[in-house]
Amino acid sequence: MLELCRKPLKMWFGGGGNDDGLLWHTDLKPHASGNYSIAVVQANSSLEDQAQVFTSPSATFVGVYDGHGGPEASRFITNHLFSFLRKEGGLSEEVIKKAFEATEDEFLRVVRESWIARPQIASVGSCCLLGAISKGVLYVANLGDSRAVLGRKALEGEVNCGAGAVVAERLSTDHNVGVENLRKEVEALHPDDPHIVVCTRGVWRIKGIIQVSRSIGDVYLKKPEFDTNPLFQQFVCPLYLRRPVMTAEPSILARKLKADDLFLIFASDGLWEHLTDEAAVEIISRSPRIGIAKRLARAALEEVAKKREMRYGDLRKTDKGLRRHFHDDITVIVLYLDHSKESQNGRSRRKGVYDCINTPIDIFSVSSDEADL
Repeated sequence: MLELCRKPLKMWFGGGGNDDGLLWHTDLKPHASGNYSIAVVQANSSLEDQAQVFTSPSATFVGVYDGHGGPEASRFITNHLFSFLRKEGGLSEEVIKKAFEATEDEFLRVVRESWIARPQIASVGSCCLLGAISKGVLYVANLGDSRAVLGRKALEGEVNCGAGAVVAERLSTDHNVGVENLRKEVEALHPDDPHIVVCTRGVWRIKGIIQVSRSIGDVYLKKPEFDTNPLFQQFVCPLYLRRPVMTAEPSILARKLKADDLFLIFASDGLWEHLTDEAAVEIISRSPRIGIAKRLARAALEEVAKKREMRYGDLRKTDKGLRRHFHDDITVIVLYLDHSKESQNGRSRRKGVYDCINTPIDIFSVSSDEADL
């Protein structure tokens, strides 16, 4: 049934009442233990963010894939990760790890087969954030700096929390060398390379190139055979790597869901650059469910406009490509958790069908049938 996710849908454009031509959203759809909402805002000339939600009566899978260097890697993950999860059977940390490994290996195979014709594909990569719920257990796995955040009821006596407060709990690790602890971790892995992390244009980057330390793709930063090839060197400055400087090994968290867990936010860093975990959780906790992901995306855009001292109305009229000068692509998925004995036992209260929604290849694109990699 996960083959439902193999092709992006041509439907669901806008979801009604859309005032931004580069914003796509779904208002609310059911999953096994609640309902969910998605929103995407395109900033790049080609949308590099991709996302998908797969639902069945007993499980829910969420994926957010934030590409860089081009859209090929994020589109590839959309077409393969969930299928690899299905092939492994069951759900566990080991199964998730194997699915990530298979996705990375298969993308490497594609790069090796096509890079002579398209050398730049060796420099394309994507962050990868996965959420999976089955039998009352939540799994979160990630590469890069997309982020999963839980909104839950405050525990009795929790510091600085009043009665009925909803608190934010981060569930994923940001693999971004802008984070000091992560930067020290990368430096410790490369003691013979004093330039493994360099501050370039005011931002810490691995080899002065990329902020994230884990991804799918970015083959030339993992396989020296590409970095030293004269053909590829026509497109990038050679690095002469001694060893890989990035990895595709995910951080994985397993957590039994509790009655006080209210909702989950899965989003690319395009959102988190402008909203804190706490601000996003507060917006959801005081807002209606309908269109909640769009509401979060718009809150981030309003922050962008405020920072740039411009009107939000002018920002939303800015075309893709030019829009990237103001913000990155933004993807948000909000997953509500409505607990019941049935859903905790892996049986849904809802008699829903298997379903999968993939976000568009490009906002309002008519090219949804583009060939798979």
